[in-house]
Amino acid sequence: MPALTGLLLTLAALAIVAGLTVGDRTLPPGTVIDALLSKAGRVDTIVIWTLRLPRSLAAFLAGAGLALAGFLLQALTRNPLAGPGLTGVTAGAVAPIVVAFVFVPSLSSVWYPLVGFVGGMAAAGTTFVIASGRMASPLHLALGGISVSLFLHAVTIYVLLLSGPQVPSLLFWLSGGLQGRSWPQLSSMAPFVLLALAGALAIHRVVDLLSLSDGAAMGMGLRLTAWRPLVLLLAVLPVAGIVPVAGPIAFVGLAAPHIARLLRPPGSGWAMALAATIGGLMTVLADLAARSLAAPRELPVGLVTALIGGPVFLYLVQRSRTLTTEGER
Repeated sequence: MPALTGLLLTLAALAIVAGLTVGDRTLPPGTVIDALLSKAGRVDTIVIWTLRLPRSLAAFLAGAGLALAGFLLQALTRNPLAGPGLTGVTAGAVAPIVVAFVFVPSLSSVWYPLVGFVGGMAAAGTTFVIASGRMASPLHLALGGISVSLFLHAVTIYVLLLSGPQVPSLLFWLSGGLQGRSWPQLSSMAPFVLLALAGALAIHRVVDLLSLSDGAAMGMGLRLTAWRPLVLLLAVLPVAGIVPVAGPIAFVGLAAPHIARLLRPPGSGWAMALAATIGGLMTVLADLAARSLAAPRELPVGLVTALIGGPVFLYLVQRSRTLTTEGER
C-alpha cells in the first residue's frame, strides 16, 4: 500500500509539472525546468512561480480535502452515497458565502472560510436532524441531504437574481474553478485541509469503529455522542477552506473514496491517505483538462469533474453491485 500511494503521488507530481506547460501561452518542458530552477525575474519564471505552480498545488490540495471529507462522511453515516454535496455540506458552505459577497461587500474574503465552516456545520446538522437520528439508514440521510441542498440552492439562486453585475464572477465561482488562484489563496486553504487530514489520521481507529453498527461500536467502548461531532467537524473543515477558493467542485468527494476502497487498503488510515491522493490527482487532471480543452479559454473545473466523474461513479457503483451479487452467490 505505501508503494501504491507513492506511485499515485508521483503521478500527481507529473501532472502538476505538465500543468506548468499549459496556459494562455504553451511553454516547452525545457523552458519550464529553466524557470523552476532560475531565480531571475523573467516573464516565464514569474508566470510559473506566481500563477501556474500555486494553482496546480491548490488543485491537488482541494481534491485531497474533498476526498477526505467524502470518506469521513461515508464512514460517519455508513452511507456510500454520502459526500460533501449529497449531505448538504457543500451547499451549506456556498449559500452563506454568496449572501456575504452580495449583501455584506465590506466583509473581507479572509472571513469566508469561517462563514463557510459555520454554514457547512449547520447544514450537516440539519441533515442529521431531518434523518431523525437514523444514521445507519442511507435512504433517510440521502433524503435529508437532498432536501437541505435543494433549499440552500434555491437561496443561492435567489441571491444571484439580486446580485446584478456580480453575477458573472459568482457563476464562474459556483461552477468550481481555480482561475487566477495564487499563493495567498493556497495559503488560506492549506491550514483547513492539513488540519483535517492530520486529525483524521490521528483518530483512524475511531473511524474504523464508526463503520461498524452502533451496538458494535459502543460495545468496544466508543462514545458515539463524543466522537460523531468531532468526525463531522473534521469532514466539514476542509470543505470550509476549499469552497471560498475553488467553489463547489463536484463528484471528487464522492468518487475518490469509492476508488480507494476498491483497492482494499488495510484500515481507515491507508484508505484516507489513498482517497486524498486519488482526489488530488483527479482534480489536478481536471484542472489540466479545463485549461487545455478550450484553450486559450478556460472551462470550470467543476464542469470537467462532473462530466468525467459522473460516468466513472456510475461504473464504480455498477461494478460494486456486481461484486456484491457474485459474493452472495
